[in-house]
Amino acid sequence: MKRFERLAEIRRLDPYRDAWEIYRLSSVHEFPWDFTRALELALYRTYAVPSIGRLLAETAELTDRAQKRYDDTVLLLDAVVEHGFGSEQGRTAIRRINQMHRSYDIGDEDMRYVLCTFVVTPKRWIDAYGWRRMSRHETVACAVYYRTLGQHMGIKDIPESYEEFEACLDAYEEAHFAWDEGGRRVADATLDLMTSWYPRPLAPLLRTGTLALLDEPLLRAFRYTPPAPATRALVRRAVRLRGRVVRLMPPRRAPHFARQNREVKGYPEGYRLAELGTRPVPGTGGCPVRRPGGTSPVE
Repeated sequence: MKRFERLAEIRRLDPYRDAWEIYRLSSVHEFPWDFTRALELALYRTYAVPSIGRLLAETAELTDRAQKRYDDTVLLLDAVVEHGFGSEQGRTAIRRINQMHRSYDIGDEDMRYVLCTFVVTPKRWIDAYGWRRMSRHETVACAVYYRTLGQHMGIKDIPESYEEFEACLDAYEEAHFAWDEGGRRVADATLDLMTSWYPRPLAPLLRTGTLALLDEPLLRAFRYTPPAPATRALVRRAVRLRGRVVRLMPPRRAPHFARQNREVKGYPEGYRLAELGTRPVPGTGGCPVRRPGGTSPVE
């Protein structure tokens, strides 16, 4: 397979009718590393909205059980990407997501904003740092995919297009980004989690590198000291260089799902989708799943 052959395959598909297939090809074949990094940074954007950051701090899930909360979120979302909305696994994952959300008083505007971060942050990241920019087919399909997910979650007034998702995100952040002690605690816990994935001596360097990738509104909302301009430029140049190197590599032959990421550490013996997340509901069924690094998720 040539480097741009899969992009040609994506462009032969319909971005509305084949949105799930396009999103799957893009996120697990073309840009698996980039989607992971972008969605990790999207977490910080949600914390900077005080109503969201405060609620997450009150639940203590991301401060006391950060690795488990990270793993559960990744694995539930990944099940839909891997198997589709109509699959048993996809339905089980969405049911668990909805069960968790119903346990808390979450405003519909906040839910809609979080959905916007899933659409907008990956495109902005990939256009800046990926081995190529996202095609229009991929951009449209991503918006359709998350619009479908939002409908399954019962979110109201979901944007229709990528441009509407982007406008909604920018307007919401301008109106709501602000300092909140709870949001800062959750952001600190997430920074600690992400640095814990690597050797301890690298922690200060990784923390600085992560802050260098956050934009000014985020840094202000959390009251983080901005990295020096030279540090920010160096970090961002290094990530762009990584994209240029990937461009020269052969295309990925096998899909790489988020469950295979080394950052997912909490279930070495496997997991059940129906038991993931906060407040597990026993006896609701679900699909037995192999360990995250396995070749097949279904036993």
